Amino acid sequence: MNKRVAIIGTMGLPAKYGGFETFVHFLVEYLAKDYEITVYCSGPEYQERLPSYLGAKLVYMPFRANGPQSLLFDFVSILHAFFYADVILVLGASGGFLYPFARFLGKRIILNQGGIDWRRSKWGPMTQKLMHFLEASSVKKAEVLVCDNKGIGDYFLTTYGRKSHLIEYGGDQASRPPLTGSFLAEYPYVREPYAFAVARIQADNNIEMILDGFAQSTGFPLVFIGNWASSDFGKAVKARYSTFPHIHLLEAIYDPDVLNSFRAYCSLYVHGHSAGGTNPSLVEAMHLGLSIASFDVVYNRATTEDKALYFKDAEGLAALVRETPESTWRAQSAVMMEIAQRRYKWSIIAAKYAELFT
Repeated sequence: MNKRVAIIGTMGLPAKYGGFETFVHFLVEYLAKDYEITVYCSGPEYQERLPSYLGAKLVYMPFRANGPQSLLFDFVSILHAFFYADVILVLGASGGFLYPFARFLGKRIILNQGGIDWRRSKWGPMTQKLMHFLEASSVKKAEVLVCDNKGIGDYFLTTYGRKSHLIEYGGDQASRPPLTGSFLAEYPYVREPYAFAVARIQADNNIEMILDGFAQSTGFPLVFIGNWASSDFGKAVKARYSTFPHIHLLEAIYDPDVLNSFRAYCSLYVHGHSAGGTNPSLVEAMHLGLSIASFDVVYNRATTEDKALYFKDAEGLAALVRETPESTWRAQSAVMMEIAQRRYKWSIIAAKYAELFT
Protein backbone atom coordinates (compact mmCIF):
# COMPACT_ATOMS: atom_id res chain seq x y z
CA MET A 1 0.00 0.00 0.00
CA ASN A 2 1.23 3.50 -0.83
CA LYS A 3 2.38 5.64 2.07
CA ARG A 4 -0.24 8.07 3.34
CA VAL A 5 0.97 11.67 3.46
CA ALA A 6 -0.84 14.58 5.13
CA ILE A 7 0.08 18.16 4.18
CA ILE A 8 -0.78 20.80 6.77
CA GLY A 9 -0.28 24.54 7.13
CA THR A 10 -1.51 26.15 3.90
CA MET A 11 -4.75 27.67 2.67
CA GLY A 12 -5.17 24.54 0.59
CA LEU A 13 -5.96 23.57 -2.99
CA PRO A 14 -6.68 24.77 -5.62
CA ALA A 15 -3.83 27.19 -4.93
CA LYS A 16 -4.95 30.80 -4.80
CA TYR A 17 -2.80 32.49 -2.17
CA GLY A 18 0.99 32.29 -2.10
CA GLY A 19 4.22 30.35 -2.30
CA PHE A 20 3.41 27.43 0.00
CA GLU A 21 0.13 26.81 -1.84
CA THR A 22 1.90 26.79 -5.20
CA PHE A 23 4.46 24.38 -3.75
CA VAL A 24 1.69 22.01 -2.57
CA HIS A 25 0.05 22.16 -6.02
CA PHE A 26 3.19 20.91 -7.76
CA LEU A 27 4.09 18.42 -5.04
CA VAL A 28 0.66 16.83 -5.47
CA GLU A 29 0.90 16.99 -9.27
CA TYR A 30 4.16 15.05 -9.27
CA LEU A 31 3.63 12.65 -6.34
CA ALA A 32 -0.10 11.84 -6.06
CA LYS A 33 0.36 8.77 -8.27
CA ASP A 34 2.87 7.29 -5.79
CA TYR A 35 1.40 8.39 -2.44
CA GLU A 36 -2.04 8.76 -0.87
CA ILE A 37 -1.91 12.50 -0.22
CA THR A 38 -4.36 14.49 1.90
CA VAL A 39 -4.24 18.28 1.89
CA TYR A 40 -5.86 20.24 4.72
CA CYS A 41 -7.70 23.33 3.50
CA SER A 42 -8.97 26.50 5.14
CA GLY A 43 -12.75 26.08 4.89
CA PRO A 44 -13.67 29.80 5.04
CA GLU A 45 -11.52 30.43 1.92
CA TYR A 46 -13.39 28.00 -0.34
CA GLN A 47 -17.02 28.42 -1.35
CA GLU A 48 -16.74 25.42 -3.66
CA ARG A 49 -15.38 22.45 -1.72
CA LEU A 50 -13.93 19.83 -4.00
CA PRO A 51 -13.49 16.33 -2.54
CA SER A 52 -10.16 15.93 -4.34
CA TYR A 53 -7.75 17.82 -6.56
CA LEU A 54 -5.01 16.48 -8.85
CA GLY A 55 -5.38 13.10 -7.13
CA ALA A 56 -5.09 14.41 -3.56
CA LYS A 57 -7.93 14.16 -1.02
CA LEU A 58 -9.02 17.53 0.39
CA VAL A 59 -10.11 17.97 4.03
CA TYR A 60 -11.67 21.31 5.00
CA MET A 61 -11.10 22.75 8.47
CA PRO A 62 -13.60 25.31 9.89
CA PHE A 63 -10.69 27.68 10.63
CA ARG A 64 -8.52 30.10 8.67
CA ALA A 65 -4.98 28.93 7.97
CA ASN A 66 -3.61 32.47 8.44
CA GLY A 67 -4.03 34.98 11.24
CA PRO A 68 -5.16 34.29 14.81
CA GLN A 69 -6.92 31.03 13.87
CA SER A 70 -3.82 29.49 12.31
CA LEU A 71 -2.69 27.81 15.53
CA LEU A 72 -6.07 26.12 15.89
CA PHE A 73 -6.05 25.17 12.20
CA ASP A 74 -2.67 23.43 12.53
CA PHE A 75 -3.46 21.83 15.90
CA VAL A 76 -6.73 20.22 14.78
CA SER A 77 -5.29 19.19 11.41
CA ILE A 78 -2.32 17.43 13.03
CA LEU A 79 -4.59 15.61 15.48
CA HIS A 80 -6.81 14.49 12.62
CA ALA A 81 -3.79 13.27 10.62
CA PHE A 82 -2.61 11.16 13.57
CA PHE A 83 -5.47 8.74 12.86
CA TYR A 84 -4.31 7.65 9.41
CA ALA A 85 -1.15 9.32 8.04
CA ASP A 86 2.27 7.71 7.89
CA VAL A 87 3.99 11.03 7.11
CA ILE A 88 2.87 14.51 8.15
CA LEU A 89 4.40 17.42 6.25
CA VAL A 90 3.93 20.64 8.23
CA LEU A 91 4.48 23.93 6.40
CA GLY A 92 5.15 26.74 8.85
CA ALA A 93 6.30 26.58 12.46
CA SER A 94 3.36 25.42 14.53
CA GLY A 95 2.11 22.50 16.60
CA GLY A 96 5.54 21.56 17.93
CA PHE A 97 4.26 20.28 21.27
CA LEU A 98 2.36 17.56 19.37
CA TYR A 99 5.42 16.26 17.53
CA PRO A 100 6.66 13.90 20.30
CA PHE A 101 3.27 12.15 20.21
CA ALA A 102 3.71 11.63 16.47
CA ARG A 103 6.93 9.73 17.03
CA PHE A 104 5.26 7.66 19.78
CA LEU A 105 2.49 6.77 17.30
CA GLY A 106 4.98 5.86 14.58
CA LYS A 107 4.28 8.95 12.47
CA ARG A 108 7.04 10.91 10.75
CA ILE A 109 6.85 14.70 11.09
CA ILE A 110 8.62 16.64 8.34
CA LEU A 111 8.81 20.38 9.03
CA ASN A 112 9.42 23.08 6.45
CA GLN A 113 8.84 26.32 8.31
CA GLY A 114 9.69 28.57 5.36
CA GLY A 115 11.54 31.71 6.38
CA ILE A 116 12.45 33.15 9.76
CA ASP A 117 9.12 34.90 10.05
CA TRP A 118 9.48 36.18 13.59
CA ARG A 119 12.22 38.54 12.41
CA ARG A 120 9.94 40.39 10.01
CA SER A 121 9.65 44.05 10.95
CA LYS A 122 5.90 44.08 10.26
CA TRP A 123 5.22 42.17 13.50
CA GLY A 124 4.95 43.82 16.90
CA PRO A 125 7.18 42.71 19.82
CA MET A 126 4.61 40.36 21.38
CA THR A 127 3.81 38.68 18.06
CA GLN A 128 7.53 38.26 17.36
CA LYS A 129 8.03 36.58 20.75
CA LEU A 130 5.14 34.18 20.15
CA MET A 131 6.38 33.29 16.67
CA HIS A 132 9.91 32.78 17.96
CA PHE A 133 8.59 30.44 20.65
CA LEU A 134 6.57 28.45 18.11
CA GLU A 135 9.60 28.20 15.84
CA ALA A 136 11.84 26.92 18.64
CA SER A 137 9.35 24.31 19.86
CA SER A 138 8.73 23.04 16.32
CA VAL A 139 12.32 23.00 15.04
CA LYS A 140 13.60 21.23 18.15
CA LYS A 141 10.97 18.47 18.07
CA ALA A 142 10.35 17.70 14.39
CA GLU A 143 11.85 14.40 13.25
CA VAL A 144 12.98 15.80 9.90
CA LEU A 145 13.79 19.43 9.08
CA VAL A 146 13.65 20.90 5.59
CA CYS A 147 15.08 24.29 4.63
CA ASP A 148 14.55 25.90 1.23
CA ASN A 149 17.71 28.01 1.43
CA LYS A 150 21.24 27.47 2.72
CA GLY A 151 20.88 30.58 4.86
CA ILE A 152 17.95 29.00 6.71
CA GLY A 153 19.87 25.75 7.11
CA ASP A 154 22.82 27.60 8.64
CA TYR A 155 20.39 29.33 11.02
CA PHE A 156 18.92 25.99 12.16
CA LEU A 157 22.41 24.63 12.77
CA THR A 158 23.83 27.59 14.68
CA THR A 159 20.66 28.40 16.64
CA TYR A 160 19.28 24.94 17.43
CA GLY A 161 22.16 22.60 16.64
CA ARG A 162 20.03 20.77 14.06
CA LYS A 163 20.92 19.73 10.55
CA SER A 164 18.33 20.05 7.80
CA HIS A 165 17.68 18.83 4.26
CA LEU A 166 18.08 21.52 1.61
CA ILE A 167 15.08 21.33 -0.74
CA GLU A 168 14.43 24.54 -2.59
CA TYR A 169 11.51 25.85 -4.63
CA GLY A 170 10.47 25.41 -8.23
CA GLY A 171 9.94 28.19 -10.72
CA ASP A 172 9.55 26.47 -14.08
CA GLN A 173 5.82 27.27 -14.12
CA ALA A 174 6.72 30.86 -15.02
CA SER A 175 5.46 31.69 -18.51
CA ARG A 176 6.05 34.27 -21.22
CA PRO A 177 2.63 34.99 -22.74
CA PRO A 178 2.42 36.89 -26.05
CA LEU A 179 1.95 40.64 -25.73
CA THR A 180 -1.55 41.55 -26.88
CA GLY A 181 -2.69 44.80 -28.45
CA SER A 182 -5.11 45.46 -25.58
CA PHE A 183 -2.32 45.02 -23.03
CA LEU A 184 -0.02 47.44 -24.85
CA ALA A 185 -2.86 49.93 -25.28
CA GLU A 186 -3.54 49.94 -21.54
CA TYR A 187 0.13 50.02 -20.52
CA PRO A 188 1.98 51.89 -23.30
CA TYR A 189 5.18 52.29 -21.26
CA VAL A 190 5.80 48.53 -21.64
CA ARG A 191 6.93 49.25 -25.23
CA GLU A 192 10.18 50.75 -23.90
CA PRO A 193 12.85 49.21 -21.62
CA TYR A 194 11.64 49.19 -18.02
CA ALA A 195 12.38 47.66 -14.63
CA PHE A 196 9.82 45.55 -12.81
CA ALA A 197 9.11 44.68 -9.18
CA VAL A 198 6.25 42.81 -7.50
CA ALA A 199 5.83 42.31 -3.76
CA ARG A 200 3.56 42.55 -0.78
CA ILE A 201 3.81 46.15 0.34
CA GLN A 202 5.52 45.79 3.70
CA ALA A 203 8.66 47.33 5.11
CA ASP A 204 10.86 44.20 5.11
CA ASN A 205 10.54 44.01 1.32
CA ASN A 206 12.45 47.31 1.10
CA ILE A 207 9.69 49.03 -0.84
CA GLU A 208 10.86 52.57 -0.08
CA MET A 209 14.48 51.70 -0.84
CA ILE A 210 13.56 50.49 -4.33
CA LEU A 211 11.37 53.50 -5.05
CA ASP A 212 13.96 55.93 -3.70
CA GLY A 213 16.62 54.27 -5.87
CA PHE A 214 14.58 54.81 -9.01
CA ALA A 215 13.65 58.32 -7.94
CA GLN A 216 17.41 59.03 -7.85
CA SER A 217 18.10 57.35 -11.18
CA THR A 218 18.09 59.10 -14.54
CA GLY A 219 14.42 58.43 -15.28
CA PHE A 220 14.63 54.73 -16.13
CA PRO A 221 11.00 53.51 -15.89
CA LEU A 222 9.90 51.24 -13.04
CA VAL A 223 6.65 49.25 -12.91
CA PHE A 224 5.91 48.13 -9.34
CA ILE A 225 2.87 45.94 -8.63
CA GLY A 226 1.65 45.48 -5.04
CA ASN A 227 -1.21 45.81 -2.60
CA TRP A 228 -0.68 49.53 -2.04
CA ALA A 229 -4.23 50.20 -0.82
CA SER A 230 -4.28 47.53 1.89
CA SER A 231 -2.32 49.46 4.54
CA ASP A 232 -1.59 53.01 5.69
CA PHE A 233 2.07 52.33 4.91
CA GLY A 234 1.26 51.39 1.32
CA LYS A 235 -1.06 54.34 0.77
CA ALA A 236 1.51 56.81 2.11
CA VAL A 237 4.36 55.39 0.02
CA LYS A 238 2.26 55.34 -3.14
CA ALA A 239 1.19 58.96 -2.62
CA ARG A 240 4.81 60.03 -2.15
CA TYR A 241 6.28 58.32 -5.22
CA SER A 242 3.38 58.56 -7.68
CA THR A 243 4.55 62.10 -8.45
CA PHE A 244 7.51 60.70 -10.44
CA PRO A 245 6.39 60.28 -14.08
CA HIS A 246 8.70 57.31 -14.71
CA ILE A 247 7.49 55.33 -11.64
CA HIS A 248 4.28 53.38 -12.27
CA LEU A 249 2.69 51.95 -9.09
CA LEU A 250 -0.07 49.47 -9.93
CA GLU A 251 -2.45 47.76 -7.54
CA ALA A 252 -2.18 44.00 -7.09
CA ILE A 253 -2.94 42.06 -10.29
CA TYR A 254 -4.22 38.50 -9.96
CA ASP A 255 -4.61 37.68 -13.65
CA PRO A 256 -1.53 35.48 -14.25
CA ASP A 257 -1.30 36.39 -17.95
CA VAL A 258 -1.21 40.12 -17.22
CA LEU A 259 1.23 39.71 -14.35
CA ASN A 260 3.49 37.45 -16.40
CA SER A 261 3.39 39.87 -19.33
CA PHE A 262 4.74 42.65 -17.13
CA ARG A 263 7.41 40.41 -15.67
CA ALA A 264 8.50 38.46 -18.73
CA TYR A 265 9.22 41.49 -20.93
CA CYS A 266 11.00 43.75 -18.45
CA SER A 267 14.64 44.71 -18.93
CA LEU A 268 15.44 44.37 -15.24
CA TYR A 269 13.78 42.52 -12.36
CA VAL A 270 14.26 44.23 -8.98
CA HIS A 271 14.00 42.01 -5.89
CA GLY A 272 13.85 43.70 -2.50
CA HIS A 273 12.85 40.86 -0.15
CA SER A 274 15.07 40.70 2.92
CA ALA A 275 13.41 37.96 5.04
CA GLY A 276 12.60 34.36 4.34
CA GLY A 277 14.51 31.80 2.33
CA THR A 278 14.28 30.99 -1.37
CA ASN A 279 11.70 33.44 -2.64
CA PRO A 280 9.24 32.16 -5.28
CA SER A 281 9.15 35.36 -7.33
CA LEU A 282 12.95 35.39 -7.54
CA VAL A 283 13.30 31.83 -8.85
CA GLU A 284 10.47 32.45 -11.34
CA ALA A 285 12.34 35.52 -12.63
CA MET A 286 15.47 33.39 -12.97
CA HIS A 287 13.56 30.81 -15.04
CA LEU A 288 12.46 33.59 -17.38
CA GLY A 289 16.08 34.56 -17.89
CA LEU A 290 15.65 38.06 -16.51
CA SER A 291 18.47 40.35 -15.45
CA ILE A 292 18.24 40.68 -11.68
CA ALA A 293 19.13 43.41 -9.19
CA SER A 294 18.62 41.93 -5.73
CA PHE A 295 18.77 43.27 -2.21
CA ASP A 296 22.04 42.09 -0.68
CA VAL A 297 21.08 39.53 1.95
CA VAL A 298 22.37 35.99 2.52
CA TYR A 299 19.16 34.30 1.29
CA ASN A 300 19.12 36.10 -2.05
CA ARG A 301 22.84 35.50 -2.58
CA ALA A 302 22.37 31.79 -1.88
CA THR A 303 19.46 31.59 -4.33
CA THR A 304 21.39 33.30 -7.12
CA GLU A 305 24.77 31.70 -6.27
CA ASP A 306 26.30 35.18 -5.81
CA LYS A 307 25.89 35.81 -9.54
CA ALA A 308 23.16 38.47 -9.59
CA LEU A 309 23.92 42.16 -9.05
CA TYR A 310 23.17 43.39 -5.52
CA PHE A 311 22.31 46.61 -3.72
CA LYS A 312 22.38 47.51 -0.03
CA ASP A 313 20.66 50.89 -0.21
CA ALA A 314 18.84 53.27 -2.54
CA GLU A 315 22.07 54.91 -3.69
CA GLY A 316 23.54 51.51 -4.62
CA LEU A 317 20.44 50.59 -6.61
CA ALA A 318 20.45 53.92 -8.43
CA ALA A 319 24.11 53.40 -9.33
CA LEU A 320 23.37 49.89 -10.69
CA VAL A 321 20.59 51.24 -12.90
CA ARG A 322 22.69 54.16 -14.18
CA GLU A 323 26.08 52.56 -14.60
CA THR A 324 25.74 48.84 -15.41
CA PRO A 325 26.39 48.18 -19.14
CA GLU A 326 23.69 46.37 -21.07
CA SER A 327 26.18 43.62 -21.94
CA THR A 328 26.64 42.87 -18.23
CA TRP A 329 22.89 42.53 -17.67
CA ARG A 330 22.56 40.34 -20.78
CA ALA A 331 25.33 37.97 -19.66
CA GLN A 332 23.89 37.78 -16.16
CA SER A 333 20.43 36.83 -17.42
CA ALA A 334 21.84 33.71 -19.10
CA VAL A 335 23.57 32.72 -15.86
CA MET A 336 20.32 33.14 -13.90
CA MET A 337 18.48 30.84 -16.30
CA GLU A 338 21.22 28.19 -16.09
CA ILE A 339 21.03 28.15 -12.28
CA ALA A 340 17.24 27.91 -12.35
CA GLN A 341 17.25 24.99 -14.79
CA ARG A 342 19.79 23.17 -12.66
CA ARG A 343 18.22 23.74 -9.24
CA TYR A 344 14.68 25.16 -9.29
CA LYS A 345 12.50 22.74 -11.24
CA TRP A 346 9.43 21.12 -9.67
CA SER A 347 10.45 17.66 -10.86
CA ILE A 348 13.68 18.01 -8.88
CA ILE A 349 11.92 19.39 -5.80
CA ALA A 350 9.26 16.64 -5.80
CA ALA A 351 11.86 13.87 -6.13
CA LYS A 352 13.71 15.16 -3.07
CA TYR A 353 10.51 15.17 -1.00
CA ALA A 354 9.72 11.65 -2.22
CA GLU A 355 13.03 10.51 -0.71
CA LEU A 356 12.00 11.92 2.67
CA PHE A 357 8.54 10.35 2.47
CA THR A 358 9.96 6.90 1.91
